[in-house]
Amino acid sequence: MNFDIIGELDEVETVAKGPGIRDLPRLQEIYGHGNWRKLKAIARIRLRTGRIRLAELHWDEAHGIGRKEFKRKRSLE
Repeated sequence: MNFDIIGELDEVETVAKGPGIRDLPRLQEIYGHGNWRKLKAIARIRLRTGRIRLAELHWDEAHGIGRKEFKRKRSLE
């Protein structure tokens, strides 16, 4: 991750779940089987340069496994 999340995740929304996730076999192989969902949200992040931005984040999450592989999709400022 090239950034740190410094605020709360707002407007959390499910993008895909179960077999609708393209990387499901890879996620299950690396982290284990679970009820996988791909989510997105808006949050304040601190980039490695020290700049603070509002950004849209995507990640994968499963019950009992947790949030994995956060990605910054776009800056909103």
